[in-house]
Amino acid sequence: MHAWLCENPTGVDALTWKELPTPTPGPGQVLIQIEAASLNFPDLLIVQNKYQMKPELPFVPGSEYAGKVEAVGEGVTHLKVGQSVACLSGTGGFGTHTLAPAKLCMPLPAGFPATDGAAFIMTYATSHHALVDRAALQAGETVLVLGAAGGVGTAAIQIAKAMGAKVIAAASTDEKCALCTSLGADATINYSTQNLREALKSLTEGKGPDVVYDPVGGDLAEPAFRSIAWRGRYLVVGFAGGPIPSLPLNLPLLKGASLVGVFWGEFARREPQANAAMMGELAQWYGQGKIKPVLDRTMPMNELKAAYTLMGSRSVMGKLVMVN
Repeated sequence: MHAWLCENPTGVDALTWKELPTPTPGPGQVLIQIEAASLNFPDLLIVQNKYQMKPELPFVPGSEYAGKVEAVGEGVTHLKVGQSVACLSGTGGFGTHTLAPAKLCMPLPAGFPATDGAAFIMTYATSHHALVDRAALQAGETVLVLGAAGGVGTAAIQIAKAMGAKVIAAASTDEKCALCTSLGADATINYSTQNLREALKSLTEGKGPDVVYDPVGGDLAEPAFRSIAWRGRYLVVGFAGGPIPSLPLNLPLLKGASLVGVFWGEFARREPQANAAMMGELAQWYGQGKIKPVLDRTMPMNELKAAYTLMGSRSVMGKLVMVN
C-alpha cells in the first residue's frame, strides 16, 4: 500500500508519499481499500500539531474516507468483505488502504457513491447534532448559517430546510452566496460587502435569527450574537476564521439566549445509540434526496498537497475529495 505519512507535524510540506506494508486487521478492525477521502479543516490542523487530538508519530492524516472492506478481523460480524463503507476515524484516510475500527464504519447502501460517502459523516453528523439535538430547531424558526458555503455550512443549510426552517446563509463572496441559494437558502448575506447586523435586522424584521450556526468564530461571532432573537440558541461549532472569540456574557443574559457547544465526536463516543439513530436518519434523508454532499471537486490522491493549498486559500465551496 501507499500513504501520505506525517513523521513530523510541522505542516503540509512535511508529508511524504511512501510505500508501506499492507496491515492485517486485528480484533474489531477491518482493512479498507480506500476509494475516496475528503479534506476537512481538522486535517489541516492535525499536520500542524494544532488539533486537540495528537496522534502518535508517524501517522497518516485523513479523518474521513470511503471504500470497500478488503479483510475483517476477529469478532467483526456486521461487515463483510467487498462491502462498501464510509468511516470517520480521525486518521488513515490519505492512502490506498487503512485499518479502521469496525464500529466506526457506516455501511453504504447501493447507489451511495464513495465520493459522497467520504464527504458525508463529519459534516452531516455535526450539523444534525447541532441543529436537531443541541438547538432543538423547530419548523418555522429562522437559522443563520455562518461560513455557509463550506462543508458543514452546506450540510447545515440542507438539514435546516429538511426540518422546515427558514435559512439565512452568510458567506464571503457573491459566488458562495449563489451556491447557498441553489441549496435552498431563503436569503443570503455577503459579509465582505454587507453589514451583518443591519442585513439580519432587515431580513428578520428586527426579530433576529432564532438559531445561529457558527463554524467560523473570529470577528463575526459578536455581531451575530448581538443580532440573535429572544430565547435564541448560538451554536459554537468551530473556529475556521482563526481566533477564538471572547463574547461578553451580558449578551446571553439580555437576550435570554443560550450559548451551546457542539462537539459531535464526543457525543458519538458518549451516546453511541443516539448517534447510530441519527446516522440512520441521515442515510434515509440521503436516499430521499433531502441531503447530498456538495463537492467542490475531486482530485487524485497524489495531489494532496495542492488540495491543502486550496483549502488554506478559503476558496473551497463544499468539500474537496481525494480519489484513488
